[in-house]
Amino acid sequence: MAARLQVTLKRSPIGRPASQGVVARTLGLRKLNDRVIHEDTPAIRGMIRKISHLLEVQELQ
Repeated sequence: MAARLQVTLKRSPIGRPASQGVVARTLGLRKLNDRVIHEDTPAIRGMIRKISHLLEVQELQ
């Protein structure tokens, strides 16, 4: 696994279940095309998996 993950919000959580919007905000994603970098941990991977259809994820070295 990579040491860090770059996560980009590509689709809006509007119209999705409220829990998916909460996960996006918890990751630090507020607007479309916002990018954040997180350490690659099981908790972050779980959040990404829950809203993977809204995100684009890149592994950074």
